Amino acid sequence: MPELPVISGKDMVGMLERDGFELVRVRGSHCRMKHIDGRVTTIPIHKNNDLPKELLRKIIREDLQISVDAFIKKLKR
Repeated sequence: MPELPVISGKDMVGMLERDGFELVRVRGSHCRMKHIDGRVTTIPIHKNNDLPKELLRKIIREDLQISVDAFIKKLKR
């Protein structure tokens, strides 16, 4: 299993926007994003802190419905 990258909430939102997600709403420090195919996710943006590994893995697997390898490739684009 590949190593998960360290990524901040702001960087994650930027990567998702490049991947076709739109910002639906911001409530406090959480951004709700939606893709045209119906996938949704919530990204916490607490200062410029990195996302916890467990949360990042959950977002990748359950919300984005992609593998960690595919996520790393999208991140490098």
